[in-house]
Amino acid sequence: MKLAEEHCEACSADAPKVEDAQIASLMEQIPGWTVLERAGIKQLEKTFNFGNFRQALTFANYVGELAEAVQHHPAILIEWGKVTVTWWSHKIRGLHHNDFILAAKTSELETPHPTTT
Repeated sequence: MKLAEEHCEACSADAPKVEDAQIASLMEQIPGWTVLERAGIKQLEKTFNFGNFRQALTFANYVGELAEAVQHHPAILIEWGKVTVTWWSHKIRGLHHNDFILAAKTSELETPHPTTT
């Protein structure tokens, strides 16, 4: 099953982190995403580019709606013409399978949406 078609599961503080060996195969399903480590915490990050601020803001709102629907929230940086989204699981201080699912779902949101100018 494709990551974007999977559903997130509740994540507790004792949930297992994704093993390094699994990360490589999961990354194949989310092109353009990178694994970064900040303060010893692995995170998934991708910057999405848009033609103007309004399109970037609209995309960020779609990501926010996705996050609210599953109660798992990324860091979102909105700038003129781009949005950087960073997923990780705060409770386990690292990457959970949910983060990869949500990265895949976020990438699907990149498809152009109608916006007003």
